[in-house]
Amino acid sequence: MGKYLNPKTVSFEEALNSIIYVDKTEMIQYINSVLKTKQKYMCVSRPRRFGKTMATDMLCAYYGKCESRHLFEELKIAKLDNWDKYINQFDVVKVVMTDFIKEGKDISKGLEKMSERILDDLSEEYTDVKYDSEDLFYSMDKFYRKSGKQFVIVIDEWDVAFRACKEDKDGQKLYLDYLRDWLKDQEYVALAYMTGILPIKKYGQHSALNMFDEYSIITPMQLAPYTGFTEAEVKELCDQYNMHYEDIVSWYNGYVVSTEIPVEMRDKYRMGTYDDKDIPIYSPLSVVKAVSTGVIQNYWNKTETYGALADYIKMNYDGLKDSVALLMDGVRIKVNISKYQNDMTSFNGSNDVLVMLIHLGYLGYDTETKEVFIPNMEIMDEFKNSTESEEWTPTFTSFKKSQELLAATWDVDEEKVARILEWFHDFAENKTYNSEAALSYAIQMAYYAGQKYYTTIQELDSGKGYADLVYLPSPKNPDKPALLIELKYNRTVEVADDQIRRKEYLQKLEHYKGNILIISVNYNKDVKSDDYKHHTCRIIKG
Repeated sequence: MGKYLNPKTVSFEEALNSIIYVDKTEMIQYINSVLKTKQKYMCVSRPRRFGKTMATDMLCAYYGKCESRHLFEELKIAKLDNWDKYINQFDVVKVVMTDFIKEGKDISKGLEKMSERILDDLSEEYTDVKYDSEDLFYSMDKFYRKSGKQFVIVIDEWDVAFRACKEDKDGQKLYLDYLRDWLKDQEYVALAYMTGILPIKKYGQHSALNMFDEYSIITPMQLAPYTGFTEAEVKELCDQYNMHYEDIVSWYNGYVVSTEIPVEMRDKYRMGTYDDKDIPIYSPLSVVKAVSTGVIQNYWNKTETYGALADYIKMNYDGLKDSVALLMDGVRIKVNISKYQNDMTSFNGSNDVLVMLIHLGYLGYDTETKEVFIPNMEIMDEFKNSTESEEWTPTFTSFKKSQELLAATWDVDEEKVARILEWFHDFAENKTYNSEAALSYAIQMAYYAGQKYYTTIQELDSGKGYADLVYLPSPKNPDKPALLIELKYNRTVEVADDQIRRKEYLQKLEHYKGNILIISVNYNKDVKSDDYKHHTCRIIKG
């Protein structure tokens, strides 16, 4: 027994002895099913505070050679068939990577030190084995062949190389190669279980650790019920501690994960009658703090580095700040999770930052609609704290103006619409339009608050021409009028009106008849006045 080889069960016992312990031992049944199979490589990524380390302590206590049966006999796992098949049957090696890889330090030296420490523990356990002190992988194979015991290898904070050493690309590749050589196709591995915040790092479309199955906050698969606290677990805690469940829901709920679909339920799923695929989950630490103290508040910033969220959203990749304003207004934004490279530096636009914020726990993700959103009041509080600085003033000022523009449009206030469009023209860095296309882009920016209610269609084909901009109400907002916007540059609103009717744009919107606003906008660059008369607007109900 040692610090790294078959560590003592103290950490798991402390969890069991805590005032609040939520039993997640049933997850062992699934892990037993993949043990010693091709699916034995598991990478479990979660935000901080979601129980990753507690799970590693539990697995070490269950699989390691320290006697632990008595710890599990009263827990949920013991009620399952054949629950003790693998209890205390393996040599467990557990490492916390933050002990060896640190910011500003050489990654290779950290890995060397880790190898030395593991080999030191192994040599004390198996004193009669001759091993190579400079080759962990070869030596572990020798120890395995001597003892007949395969290893369960548990790695906590596996992604520290990408969080603490963000710019050390060579060191990161060295680290991934090390893990691959240590774990992949090695006979001595019965299970490799890694936890971290980030999924496995990609290079292009590939990964050095492609043998791992990913159980992330986005796709936790069979581990979905163990991702956070479930509704049933939270309700039980609320009953036990005399808390109002509705208050806990609004403050700490909002994350939804998708679990596997049982074989016998797949016909129902295909018919759209299976409702148990999505599981609401709660942030465990926040719930525990709230029910144990009786105080519902933001506990997130007690565990996260202050300003972490602000550091990322202030990057403002291709309008990220505007996206944040929309999210804070309750809008859901589509993202492409496949493009994110699973690190904290390779950002190719706002999409990548938004996906990273899912993994950090700052955003929820809807797997059906592929949209991100702010999940609850606690996280909203974090966004508010992170956007209080003066640099956010222009963003929220323009967003408020966009909301005013939308309201003025609905009110058919032509003068106010023209005035606000002029404001956006003056607000923009490039204050000169040079075409209808440029004008179209500016109008879309002015109406960006409308994403809460509308789907935007550019160049809608009517068969006789193309309507410049159409805003169709989302299914959640059927009461809102459809908006048909025709733009002219150095012409007149009358010309725009005539084109709408002559090219029969409204026929494409027959479904919205009686609830359409036809908006004609003209920009005259030759107007010399200092007022808003550069823009003219006409709104007609259709």
